[in-house]
Amino acid sequence: MKIQRLPIQLRGDDRRVIARPFVLNAARAGSVLRRVAELDEGSVDHLLQRVRQDFGTRHRRTDSIFDEHYRMALTLTGGRDDWSLERRLLAGAYFTMEYSIDSAALFNPSIVAHPDQSNVPAGALRFVMSLRATGEGHVSSVVFRTGLITADQQVELDPAPAIFHRARVVPDRKYNKHMFRTKLREIGVQGAPVETVIEKLQDAFTMSDLTNAIDSSRSTLTSVAGSNEMLRTIHWVASSNYHINMSEEANLSELVIFPMSEDESHGIEDLRMVRFIEDDGTASYYGTYTAYNGVRALPTMMHTHNFKWIEVHSLNGPGSANKGMALFPRKIDGKFVVCSRIDGENLFISRSDSAWFWSQATRLATPRHYWELMQIGNCGSPLETEAGWLLLTHGVGPVRSYAIGAVLLDLNDPLKVIGALPEPIITPLDNERDGYVPNVVYTCGAIIHGRSLFVPYAQADKTTSMAVMDLDELLDQLKKHPG
Repeated sequence: MKIQRLPIQLRGDDRRVIARPFVLNAARAGSVLRRVAELDEGSVDHLLQRVRQDFGTRHRRTDSIFDEHYRMALTLTGGRDDWSLERRLLAGAYFTMEYSIDSAALFNPSIVAHPDQSNVPAGALRFVMSLRATGEGHVSSVVFRTGLITADQQVELDPAPAIFHRARVVPDRKYNKHMFRTKLREIGVQGAPVETVIEKLQDAFTMSDLTNAIDSSRSTLTSVAGSNEMLRTIHWVASSNYHINMSEEANLSELVIFPMSEDESHGIEDLRMVRFIEDDGTASYYGTYTAYNGVRALPTMMHTHNFKWIEVHSLNGPGSANKGMALFPRKIDGKFVVCSRIDGENLFISRSDSAWFWSQATRLATPRHYWELMQIGNCGSPLETEAGWLLLTHGVGPVRSYAIGAVLLDLNDPLKVIGALPEPIITPLDNERDGYVPNVVYTCGAIIHGRSLFVPYAQADKTTSMAVMDLDELLDQLKKHPG
C-alpha cells in the first residue's frame, strides 16, 4: 500500500509551562508561612511586584493561581487567614512552581472531529488531536492541538498555544449514591462499613459530605476488622471520579489535563478519544485512558460535550482490566462496546449497558504474525465504514519493535473478523527509530475524511507525525485477507 508521511513533526517545547502547587508538607509549609509573616510591608510589596513582572505574562490570572496555592498551604497547616491580599499572594508565589509540560516528549496522539464545525470551508473538517505530554519525572498529561483537513486532503495545524490553561477540579461536585454503591460492589467493597457510611448520605452528595460521613463513622466501626482500610477505599473511589472545567476565555488548544487524583499522580497515559453518537443522535466525546500512580494502572474514562466541562470516572469490572480500552463510536444492539486487552496479550471485545461497568470480555484475536508475536492491542476506537469496523492495531515484534496494523470487523457482530492484514501498514523508518523508547510507532486513534485515512502517530515515544492513505485501497486489501 502507498503510505504518505506528511511533513508534520510535533515536538516537546521547554517553553510551554503550567503553574503547579509546590506545597511539600505541613511542616515545610508552616516554616515558609512564618518567614513570610516576618517580612515588613515594604518588602512584601517589592517582592510581589518582582514576581508579577517575571511571571505575570507566562500564565493567565497569576494572582488567582497564587491565591489558590496559598489557601492550599493554609488548609494543610491550619493557619490563620487574616493577612493582606499582597502578603497572601506573595506566600502563594512561594507555593507555586512552573512545570514544563512536554519537555521530555509529545506523543501517542488520537484525533476526532472538533465539536465546533462553524465557518469551516466547504469539504473541509476541523479536528482536535490529543497528545500525551511528558515532562519532569516522566509525569504524563493530556494536551490538545487543533487544525483543519482541507477539501484537497491537506492538513493545516493551528498555531501552538503560547499559554497553557491547567484544568481545575470542580469543587463540591455531586455524586449519585446508587451509582457510588454500585461502583463499590463492583470492586468487592461491601459490608457494614460501606452501609454505615452510605446511610449518612443523601441521594446526591459532595466529597465534603462523604468525608464527614466517613469521619463520623469511624468511632462506630472500631470493632469491625479491616474497617479502616475499607473507609480509605471508599474515599479513594470517590476521589478517582471527579469533574473538571476550563476557563471560558481559554481555547481548546490551551487546555492541559494534568493529573488530578492520587491514582493519576504518575501520569494520565494514552488517551483514546472517540466522537460518540448518542441514542438521540447527538454527539459527545468519550476518552479512555490509563491512570498511573507509580504502582497500579487504573482504567479510566472521561466524557464531555464541548471540552469545557469534563466528567472523569474510573472503569469497573473484569472486562475493564489492564490497559488500552477503546470505545466503539456508537452502541451496537443497544449496548456500549469496547475493544480491550484485559490480559496484556490478546484483543477482546466487551459489551455493557453502562459505559462505566464492564463485567465480561470475549477474546477477539491473538498474535499470529511475525510483527505481533509478543502482544497485540488496539490503536484507538474503531472507525465505521460501509465495509465494516476498521480497527487499527499495534503489534510488538522482535527487539520490542512496534508496528501498526489493520483489522476489519463486521458492523453488526464485531467479534466476526472480516479481514486482517498479514503485514503492518506503518513500521518505523530508519529516521523514526531513535528516541525515548526506540523502534516504536504508535497511535491512539485515527480519522477518516473523504476517502482518506489520516493516522497521527508517535515516533519512538518522543515526537508525533502523521500519515495518510487511501481508504478504499486499505479496505480492498483487508477483504483480500479474510480473518
